[in-house]
Amino acid sequence: MVRWEPDAKGRLVGAALELFADGGFESTTVAQLADRAGVTERTFFRHFADKREVLFDGSAALQDEVLAAIASAAPDLSAVDVVAGAFRATAPFLERRREFAGQRSAVIAGNPGLLERELLKMTALVEASAGALRERGVPEPAATLAAEAGVLAFRLGFAQWVTDTSRPLADCIAATLADLKVVAAG
Repeated sequence: MVRWEPDAKGRLVGAALELFADGGFESTTVAQLADRAGVTERTFFRHFADKREVLFDGSAALQDEVLAAIASAAPDLSAVDVVAGAFRATAPFLERRREFAGQRSAVIAGNPGLLERELLKMTALVEASAGALRERGVPEPAATLAAEAGVLAFRLGFAQWVTDTSRPLADCIAATLADLKVVAAG
């Protein structure tokens, strides 16, 4: 009889990253993922709606952290600084997943459908962040502009972070925001 092994979800994520890197996202099947992880397909679907969700499973948790940080930010900060601070506050969450983040980015970069999904997730993050800013009393269009700027600084900082492992994520986001402010000032 096969002995049950713990952390099926973690094993599925590891298997997915290996198989996506080796054979590509499109050609990897859920059956292959389950087999590599030592679980059944049914177990896979208990954890993930489809194979894309292996890569996007943390999106809701990231958004929750950003929104909580926006809500708790000091009232005297500018809208852009609130959003940028919220993304810097997510750094510990993402730092714990650094290896996964780098592998995930490589898989997404190699697949147009996944890139599209990533952009949709970022758009949802902009909309949620803008909504949280409006709840703080930031009017439109300032709320949306600040949310867009914050998400842009996050995306570019994140891209730097996954390729330059010597810098912490919070520093990459802060540097990107500083560059953005220089560009915006003209």
